Amino acid sequence: MLETVQAPLFQNGTVACWRARTGTGLGFCPEVESCIQDSDNLRNVSEDLTNGSYDDVLNAEQLQKLLYLLELTEDPSIIERALVTLGNNAAFSANQVIIRELGGIPVVGSKIKDPNHSIKEKALNALSNLSVNVENQIKIKVYVNQVCEDVLSGPLNSPVQLAGLRLLTNMTVTNDHQHMFTNYITDLFQVLLAGNGTTKVQVLKLLLNLSENPAMTEGLLGAQVDASFLSLYDGHVAKEILLRALTLFQNINNCLKKEGHLPVQPTFTQGSLFFLLYGEECAQKMRALVNHHDADVKEKVTIIPKC
Repeated sequence: MLETVQAPLFQNGTVACWRARTGTGLGFCPEVESCIQDSDNLRNVSEDLTNGSYDDVLNAEQLQKLLYLLELTEDPSIIERALVTLGNNAAFSANQVIIRELGGIPVVGSKIKDPNHSIKEKALNALSNLSVNVENQIKIKVYVNQVCEDVLSGPLNSPVQLAGLRLLTNMTVTNDHQHMFTNYITDLFQVLLAGNGTTKVQVLKLLLNLSENPAMTEGLLGAQVDASFLSLYDGHVAKEILLRALTLFQNINNCLKKEGHLPVQPTFTQGSLFFLLYGEECAQKMRALVNHHDADVKEKVTIIPKC
């Protein structure tokens, strides 16, 4: 989960006051529009809002100007700076609400289609921070399929891929939208196995969220996964990866218990995660990890039941 803190009081009144000025709390009031419409003022407004001159966070009026700036400009440098500023401000819980009420989520979301990878990354980072708010997820979920496709088809280990994975991880913190990932599980395991250490950790975070939900257990166990997955349980694997891989196994076992059965009668096809986790090779690796040098790993292995 991304860390959120309480934002300071707005310099120009509360959200309710801002709504009174604009009518609905969405769109842009005449003062903002006239301030930015002049192209001569565009870059000045951009610099004022994105140069870090504000000590903490932007207030509602500044955020509205920033969103209007994003819609108005085609300058890549201004778009990037505006997205970074929005993303930083979206780390504050109060601003997560304000940006949503100003209609900012679709404005940011439209930028994930930008062919400029740097802009796409900044937009994904901003959406990731916004997605910490559960109500924001209702609006952000419309981008899940596209982000999944981009993560799976984009350059491996790239900043865009990692930004997308962080957003998808936040979107799976609750069970509400996890069903949207069912068709992508096998491909996510492929990214897990192909990626570097940083990518592996981020994919495992996403899979761990899914593995805590009994409704996703069948989809996880039925995923076609390369046998090299079991190499994640080798004793030399980095601790941050090994512990998460073990927790994935533990969570799946826990969900099977909740459903009232452990996998005695296989109902999954060869090549599935089921056959990897409950096969003899995995059992041998679990027995070997009992003697692992790290106490946390040894403790985790003892929790996983012998099936």
